[in-house]
Amino acid sequence: MVIRRFLWGMLALTAVVATGCSSDTPDESLPDGPALLEDAATATSDIQSAHFTLQVNGEVKGLSVQGLDGDLTREGDAQGTGTLKQAGQLVEVAFTLSGDTLYLKGPTGGYQEVPAALSSTLYDPSAVLDPERGVAKLLTSLQDPVTEAQEEIEGAQTYKVTGTLGKDVLAGLLPGIQSEADVSFWVRADGEHLPVKATAAFPDDASVDVTLSDVDKPVTVTPPA
Repeated sequence: MVIRRFLWGMLALTAVVATGCSSDTPDESLPDGPALLEDAATATSDIQSAHFTLQVNGEVKGLSVQGLDGDLTREGDAQGTGTLKQAGQLVEVAFTLSGDTLYLKGPTGGYQEVPAALSSTLYDPSAVLDPERGVAKLLTSLQDPVTEAQEEIEGAQTYKVTGTLGKDVLAGLLPGIQSEADVSFWVRADGEHLPVKATAAFPDDASVDVTLSDVDKPVTVTPPA
């Protein structure tokens, strides 16, 4: 189902644009970009749960999701809220993903279960944290990665690594994307270099921002009654 694919595809990017404090460290002293991304991909493969936010800035062709905020598990269960663009209007929704079922609640009324007849179009949420299809795949697929700076992002010291991702790679997790993107990943400077934020920049000054936090904190998703 298209909405579910949007929710999880956007999440699979795992990263977001964010302003931070750039360090004065010379570029030549920064860690190697490919090595950082390899470490981040390995660490991402072990993530069991996380909190995420997503923000679409401008008009990204092929996407109707404008914002998301929620919690997810490696198994694909998730719950949260979002903003969708439908027929030119912004619609606030609450969502719960449990097993193979997606529940949506609009501005009025209760939760509605997505019709089973559309199950063939469901995006497998386990792909988000799947090393072969999800965030780890995006990290290792970044073309010409360069470590540009050391920045403080939301209280954490991170390295900013930039490069490009082809449309075919992005389309695996962002159905409908119509172009490649310039992508920046912010990975932690300490530990396993977990990805913290990133941004995917598209034509016409549009971008998709995603953040991950509360990695591996317990998440319980309960289907609505």
